[in-house]
Amino acid sequence: MSAAVMDQTSRKPWLVLIAMTGGLSMVMLDQTIVTVSLPTMMRDIPLSAGGAHWVVSAYVLAMAALVALGGRVGDWLGAVTAFRIGVILFFVASCGCGLVPTGGHGEPILLLFRALQGAGAALMLPASQSVVTSAFPLEMRGRALAVYVGVGQIFLAIGPLLGGFLTETVSWRSVFWLNVPVGLATLILVHLVKPDNHADGKPPSLPIAALLVAGMALFILGVQEGPNFGWSSPMTLGSIIVGLLLLYWLVNHQWHSSDPLVDVRLVAVPGIAGDLLVLTLVQASMLGMVLYGTLYLQNVLHFTPLAAGAASLPLILGIAVGAQVGGRMFDHFGIRPPVLIGLTLAAIGTSAWALALLGSNYLWQLPGMLLAGLGLGLVQSPTGVDALSRAPEAERNQMSGLIQTLRQTGGTIGIAMTGAVVLTLEPAGSAAATARFPIAAAFGLSAFVLVVALACAWPLLSRQRLTVTARDGSAG
Repeated sequence: MSAAVMDQTSRKPWLVLIAMTGGLSMVMLDQTIVTVSLPTMMRDIPLSAGGAHWVVSAYVLAMAALVALGGRVGDWLGAVTAFRIGVILFFVASCGCGLVPTGGHGEPILLLFRALQGAGAALMLPASQSVVTSAFPLEMRGRALAVYVGVGQIFLAIGPLLGGFLTETVSWRSVFWLNVPVGLATLILVHLVKPDNHADGKPPSLPIAALLVAGMALFILGVQEGPNFGWSSPMTLGSIIVGLLLLYWLVNHQWHSSDPLVDVRLVAVPGIAGDLLVLTLVQASMLGMVLYGTLYLQNVLHFTPLAAGAASLPLILGIAVGAQVGGRMFDHFGIRPPVLIGLTLAAIGTSAWALALLGSNYLWQLPGMLLAGLGLGLVQSPTGVDALSRAPEAERNQMSGLIQTLRQTGGTIGIAMTGAVVLTLEPAGSAAATARFPIAAAFGLSAFVLVVALACAWPLLSRQRLTVTARDGSAG
């Protein structure tokens, strides 16, 4: 083989990684970039208080409900094909968000396109990780996946700052238009690099996917709209009860299925149940804080969008730093030290942050914000890695789908619960999220969720540290 051919072969995996991180950048950006633009969107479109919550929830809910289906579509059509479909759907939906009309029809149209963005993200996330994993030989995968995750954290971190800059200097619509050139460049690079595309030709079960979407949507609708419908109204109680019954039936069906869409039986593997419960609760506490922390800065402290984006960075950067430290602690000490320390720091930091929100000084919020971010970061990376490593090697794709489903489900429930607290407690006749106490109370709920996570983690997390042999799929 000539030197030129060998050099081209050695470069291809890294070009594949670059192509896949293009899709990942859009998915991660849209989890934080839109929150800074919400107050401006509420005035311009306009959006109701509940509509503003659904701008975030519709995206995360669609991703949570469809990410398992997205993984199975990747098996059916090939991961590269699923990734291309996801990118196209994502940037077409982004165009729709950017073209939303003002007036009465603007809110439902925006929510529809945000849900379609979430569906595109649900196709991209599992496919991109699968393509990256397949592109690299075993001895290089750890380094490659570290870069892959690190790029995602970078875009998650710069989302608030970039969103504030675009909203203030261009328009809130440019937050969505940004995805169009990124999506087109990603598709072109995928076409040029031509990653391997393996497909098994076996279609997923669409009725099961539809039941998962319906169950989650009804439950979240009841929780998030409870303040508007009334907590004792038939609409609220009916939505919550029917949603939970559908999800219960679905879990029972998937437990006994020979070919499940989401293999819930993996929670029976020793150590995994604790990982997944902690991961879900932490995500529930975090996304609500990201959303309402940004709204507080603009609506209560009257920061500009750009200033609010910059002021949100301590939390996101704390999470990014904590994730790196947590990963190293996990490698040296196992799952318990980083998670137990992280949950303790996060609960203390969030409680301090909640108390600081009752005042009107941003500097008072910084210690709690930094401590909460560091603690959340310590927990996030180890729980996911530990769950994946404890799963049997043949089941790790299913484990990845289950992790993504629970991660996004936790975020969706967290946004719904914090939104319900704010809307229930806000003064009558006030604009959304303008009062200090309702947002502080919502943060207090997030702190309580973290305390619950800590109480669950102590008995449920495995005391057996994984060995290299165990991570390769054998007992050890």
